[in-house]
Amino acid sequence: MKSILSLFIFSFISQWSLAQKSVCSYEEQMKKQGLVEVQKVLPEVFVQLKYATTDNFMKKNVYGCLTHAYLQKETLEMLGKAQKYLQKTHPGLHFLIYDAARPLAKQWDLWNTLSDMPPKQRSNYVADPAIHSIHNYGSAIDLTLADANQIPLDMGTSFDFFGELAYPKKEQELLNNGKLSERAYQNRLKLRNAMKAGGFMPIEYEWWHFNAFSRQDAKQKFKVVE
Repeated sequence: MKSILSLFIFSFISQWSLAQKSVCSYEEQMKKQGLVEVQKVLPEVFVQLKYATTDNFMKKNVYGCLTHAYLQKETLEMLGKAQKYLQKTHPGLHFLIYDAARPLAKQWDLWNTLSDMPPKQRSNYVADPAIHSIHNYGSAIDLTLADANQIPLDMGTSFDFFGELAYPKKEQELLNNGKLSERAYQNRLKLRNAMKAGGFMPIEYEWWHFNAFSRQDAKQKFKVVE
């Protein structure tokens, strides 16, 4: 009887330890700060955090246990509005999130990886951690459009493409000189129009990035995700 009891206790402790290891400190901290997991509210939105894979400019898993997309409640409500617009205007298409709330510690990892670029140029692609990214406040999203099988639409470049071909501000010029296809251009417009319908703001250098608030407003409204 004693050996059976000991075996039971050992099994319980082992299972408890395993459960503890499966808890992601970054995700737990986001929950404590009031951020919400996107797919619990919007299950029709697909998620594949690129920095939790090796399919990113760093070619390594940066996020580790952080595999779910989290956003501030207000930002998530805006995404819900954008999703309704997308479903109404382009039935069958879905948002596919590549990045959402990003811990500041991971912001430093991304920033330091681009150390061969001058800080001014580097800040076009990765926000300076010293002043924080809007991602660090759960108020920015990197995403694309995908079909029902989670196959991304052609946007002319991959996510994390560092160059003019990814610049929204250059699209008309790129389209006119044949560097950006009409299909990719129209797909970008579908994405951008849907996100604008939700109240998001695009940026000049990345077709996939959208802000719910300015950096100043995000800092005033929310606490940085460490």
